[in-house]
Amino acid sequence: MLKLLRLSIESMFFALQAVVVNRLRTLLSLLGITIGIFAIIAVFTIVDSLEMNIRESLSSLGSDIIYIEKWPWTEEGGGEFKWWQYVNRPLPNIQEYALLKTRLTKAEEIAFIISTSTSVQYKDNLIDNINFVGVSSGFDDIRNFDIQKGRYFSDFELNSGKNICVVGHEIANKLFENIDPLGKVITIRGHKTRIVGVFKKEGKDTFGDSFDENVMVPVNHVRNVINIRSESLHPMIWVKAAENISTAELMGEIRMNLRNIRRLKPKAEDNFALNQTSMLNNQLDDFFGVLNVAGWFIGIFSLLVGGFGIANIMFVSVKERTKMIGVQKALGAKKYFIIEQFIFESVLLAIMGGFVGLLFVYVGTAIINTVSDFTVTLTVSNIIMGLSISSVIGLISGLAPAYSAAKLDPVIAINSTF
Repeated sequence: MLKLLRLSIESMFFALQAVVVNRLRTLLSLLGITIGIFAIIAVFTIVDSLEMNIRESLSSLGSDIIYIEKWPWTEEGGGEFKWWQYVNRPLPNIQEYALLKTRLTKAEEIAFIISTSTSVQYKDNLIDNINFVGVSSGFDDIRNFDIQKGRYFSDFELNSGKNICVVGHEIANKLFENIDPLGKVITIRGHKTRIVGVFKKEGKDTFGDSFDENVMVPVNHVRNVINIRSESLHPMIWVKAAENISTAELMGEIRMNLRNIRRLKPKAEDNFALNQTSMLNNQLDDFFGVLNVAGWFIGIFSLLVGGFGIANIMFVSVKERTKMIGVQKALGAKKYFIIEQFIFESVLLAIMGGFVGLLFVYVGTAIINTVSDFTVTLTVSNIIMGLSISSVIGLISGLAPAYSAAKLDPVIAINSTF
């Protein structure tokens, strides 16, 4: 046993010596496997990070919240989105919100939200395409956010429709720069609105959703500014399930009450959509399953190039060391000793290439995280996968050259002209 271990260590020494001595050959070998490992791990890192960011964004929507809207987020049962069946549906309105608030027993909180794109002005400073949001009471109990300066609305202000607002971090910076925005009056579509608070900076999520570029007002104030029955306002009713109440139970109660409010006949289809994050999660599972398969195809072709490159270099190495192999076999070296030398060399080259490829991926993730809001993470599982794939590719690529070296006749090898 000790003899086998000693011979294996000696084989590893020969492999390491070959890698160090033949620097140019080593560099060329590394190039192929580095590109392969970089390609496959970069693809999986981006896909995993995209999935993580999207699922984190969805989690902020709440798994226990039902969103009552005109349009469904996905087509039930999959298939083509049947928009023509939904286009004539009525929009949720504030009267329905008020009735549901009094009737729902399985809801912890309910809120009415409307939003549209508009411009906001303070003196000579004008910002276009900001998100103008009107909310009812209960919104702050459903959607988590932090106030950096000032305060949020009181229930009295929400119900009375006071002309006050809470602005996003970016809005405050662009409109006021180094001036304290609290108490300042901004103009929205010709209507004066006083700032009572500033949201803490959030940064955009994967869907581009953020309070940073929002101007939020009581929904009853929005009614004084624009027609809240407008399609462009995208009205919604958010309903949060009470403790120990499942979304299925809540959805059943909402459906029954809303059908009653809209006076739908028993056999008539729903003319509203009850959306929840689980609908999107199911779609994401299928989507990322396809992406992962595509990632494997991209990676496999890249790794094949790297594997053939290492195999080719190892055949060259066998040719260069033919005389040395003949001498080793003449001195009594066993076949496994010769095989181990080239297997170790091949695996070593592949692992080195894998490390370099992973280093490039790490640098790339650091650059992306620095220059954008998109978070990319090189996970431990992807690192282990990269090194494991490198080792397997190295092993497979070295088998044929190693066996060809082990089968050499010592007399012919010593007299070789190579």
